[in-house]
This record gives sequence, structure tokens and C-alpha cells, in this order.
Amino acid sequence: MELKLTAPEVEDYLREVFPQVSERFAITSLSPMRLSCTMAIGEADLRPGGTISGPAMFTAADCAFYMVTLAMIGRQALTVTTGCTINFMRKPPLGPLRAEARILKLGRSLSVGDVEVFGQGLDQPVAHASLTYSIPPER
Repeated sequence: MELKLTAPEVEDYLREVFPQVSERFAITSLSPMRLSCTMAIGEADLRPGGTISGPAMFTAADCAFYMVTLAMIGRQALTVTTGCTINFMRKPPLGPLRAEARILKLGRSLSVGDVEVFGQGLDQPVAHASLTYSIPPER
């Protein structure tokens, strides 16, 4: 399978359809069915004890999977999360998160895969998410 959007095209489209989060993300690598990105962490993402919140880690996983799906199917903003299971495995250090997304199965109506989320400087993931996205029918 071939990419329908390049990394700069995905980032431009994200700025168009989700400007509220787009500036937090930078794609670091993109290949068919795989994407790596970083997510900037702000004050609202922090929790007591010097850690990053679960909702912030979910955002990293969800947006990474959205971007890799868009890269494969093209500009379809109404592609939406229909299922996500996330496991938090260790406390991430303060700093940007890295998300490694991969699509395991891409069909006409569903994109299924997973994302590993890493804390700054860590080789082991801080979270793992399994995701399913619904792809709108072509009109």
C-alpha cells in the first residue's frame, strides 16, 4: 500500500481540521502503515507527582493513529475513533511524548492498529493503545 499524503501534507491538513491540537504535534517519520511523532506537553497535561496525565497520553496515541490513517487514506476529516483500549505501563518523565503508530489492517471502512507512547529519553513505552477508526464511505 502507498501513502496518499506526505508528512507535511498530513501536518497541513491537521492544522486545517484540528487547529486546536495541530501545533502540539510534529511527525518525525512516515512510511506506509507507520508513523512516528512527538507531542509537546504543556502545564494542563501535568499531574501531581511530576508526571504526565493519562488523558495527555491518550491524546498522543489517538492523534498519532489519526495521522497515520489519514496518510494512508487521504483527506477524510470525518474518520473517527470507534474504539480504543489503552494501558498505562509506567510513569513518564516530564517532557515531550513520542508516539509510534502502526496500522495492522486497513480496509474500506475500518483502520485497526496500535500505538506505543514513550516518555522523553525512555526506551520502554509508558503506554500502549489498540485503536479502531471508522472510515467514512466514499460519496
